[in-house]
Amino acid sequence: MAQGFGRRYIKAFVSGFFVAVPVTVTFLDRVACVARVEGASMQPSLNPVGTLGSDIVLLNRWNVRNFQVQRGDIVSLVSCVQN
Repeated sequence: MAQGFGRRYIKAFVSGFFVAVPVTVTFLDRVACVARVEGASMQPSLNPVGTLGSDIVLLNRWNVRNFQVQRGDIVSLVSCVQN
């Protein structure tokens, strides 16, 4: 019985993996991605003075693709680059 449970668990994990990976990649490529803001370039809005860490932001690609950028929006020229 334990062996049958293990096989069902592995099968469910693999099928979920093959569904989740393409959905996640498509979301990060088309809709939004996560980026880290480091340094003093965006102070005081992001990375306030006195903090040693970095801020994490969600970059909205959907509005840029539809040309819905408005005055006051923060625009990233280089985004989601993997090192």
